Amino acid sequence: MYYVILAYHEEDIVESWSRQEDAALMKELLEINDRMVAQKSLGPAARLGSTRNAVTLRGPGAGTVIDGPFAETKEQLLGFYVVDFPTIEGAVEAARELRRANPTAVYEIRPVSLYLPGACLPSGGGN
Repeated sequence: MYYVILAYHEEDIVESWSRQEDAALMKELLEINDRMVAQKSLGPAARLGSTRNAVTLRGPGAGTVIDGPFAETKEQLLGFYVVDFPTIEGAVEAARELRRANPTAVYEIRPVSLYLPGACLPSGGGN
């Protein structure tokens, strides 16, 4: 069964980390990432950019594009992991391991009702 693990954190805190602090955390998270890849449990994962650069599309018809954060919450969605485990307990344990590396983050685990892997994109986000 596929599950998505949504990574939430307070964006201002994440952006306050030094390059060294951020690199140290990413090193730990990427070790977990590599282990799940080796287990064939990890699908796509992404670290999202700032909500200040985000827009929201909502409304009837073609919709309206609205600037900025789309939710009135303390934490913002900063990334996600798509994982494959037989039960939700496996996905919860994977989220717990991620949280051990980043204990101030919040992880939401939800079943995925449709999974389309898409194309392999080049690293760097096409910038």
